[in-house]
Amino acid sequence: MEMLDKLTILADAAKYDVACTSCGVDRKAKKGQLGSTTRAGICHSFSADGRCITLLKVLLSNACSYDCAYCVNRRSNDVPRATFSARELAELTIGFYRRNYIEGLFLSSGVLRNPDYTTERMCEAIALLRDEYGFRGYIHAKAIPGTSEELLIRLGVLADRMSINIEFPSAQSLNLLAPGKARQSIIQPMRFVRDGIKANYQDKRLSTVRRTRFAPAGQSTQMIIGASPESDFQILKLSASLYQTFEMRRVFFSAYIPVNTNPLLPPVREVPLLREHRLYQADWLMRFYGFDVTEVIDERHPYLDLQIDPKANWALNHIDEFPIEINRAPYESLLRIPGVGVRGASRIVMARRERRLRFEDLCRLNIILKRARYFITCNGVFAPDVIFDPLHIYEQLSRVTKQNQSNKFLKGQLSLFDASCVNNSDGIGSVSGQEQTAIRSGKFGLLETPAAVEQVASYAGK
Repeated sequence: MEMLDKLTILADAAKYDVACTSCGVDRKAKKGQLGSTTRAGICHSFSADGRCITLLKVLLSNACSYDCAYCVNRRSNDVPRATFSARELAELTIGFYRRNYIEGLFLSSGVLRNPDYTTERMCEAIALLRDEYGFRGYIHAKAIPGTSEELLIRLGVLADRMSINIEFPSAQSLNLLAPGKARQSIIQPMRFVRDGIKANYQDKRLSTVRRTRFAPAGQSTQMIIGASPESDFQILKLSASLYQTFEMRRVFFSAYIPVNTNPLLPPVREVPLLREHRLYQADWLMRFYGFDVTEVIDERHPYLDLQIDPKANWALNHIDEFPIEINRAPYESLLRIPGVGVRGASRIVMARRERRLRFEDLCRLNIILKRARYFITCNGVFAPDVIFDPLHIYEQLSRVTKQNQSNKFLKGQLSLFDASCVNNSDGIGSVSGQEQTAIRSGKFGLLETPAAVEQVASYAGK
């Protein structure tokens, strides 16, 4: 099979794996070697200096010995199959990097033969990148449940971040939809990776080549939302437990996209991307705003409100704690105001040392007043036209969601080769002869025209 054909199949098959996370590791450039990393964002995120950092998301192989009901690469599906050799994958990654298309690699794979065999092939490809090509860029590797500890160590010292997908919020759903996988085979390597990060495991076979830490950027996981009956309450409780027990850097929520027909799977008229978005917002509140999971959601109300964000929902349910006076409230109270983030709260605290703040000052501090205005006062006065009534506030906030929903939430995952996403009216162009890249944060990944992709693949002697 031609290199371009393999790339088309394996890059498209990888689009369902979520990798939008911060790098979490610093590694400077080194003379004679390629690449570097910073703690700033990678795929679909921006770095501290404003750059959009991108990854090549690709599978080593989409051939799989498992028959998971929800997976496009399941054994029983009649789809084109392809497998990269270690050399092909390494050369492809370096080719993209040298053309400034990517700054790192996100590598996953279907299960070839068995987990150990697959992981050996992944390690071989990453070792070529690290040792032969001297690649110092960011690498995120998906560990295969059931892999031996020896190979997990080897993979961990080659990659920056490791992840093991928990797949579903409950063991019952996992057993039903992925009968070849067991919850314990997922939890055990998670625990091993956590302990490895603490112990800084070393692979003796690599000690003469380079000294490196074990998974210095930590580990993450992913669960599918909407393919099983678990509520948002169950999902967020599990998420909180994963952060506490396994010290996860990130728990990803992936909206279920129906790619197979199976009576075990629910009928989905629309991909639940808005629900996914609300779960991320709730997750953010727990991680950075000091909210407990029981404050965000509880068993009596097990689903997040899709019309307003979880922070605004909490505020309306605790309306007796509002309004909050901007010029007197402590930092912890400012964080609880809808529309005020961590940076915004810090700016308010610093600015009010110099003067008493007005609503005009909050605009200059980039506070989102379209939400915050209902819950705050400045010098004891509400913003103009604000009616401090929970029902009225809910109606106003939900109206904004309805107006933005059709534009903000897409209908499915995008392919590496989906040129239809290029929108020149937004100032984003497709890859040209000068090898420009089209990057869109949040919505879009790496966009390429077929001609440009063929040009990239041609370097390998296609």
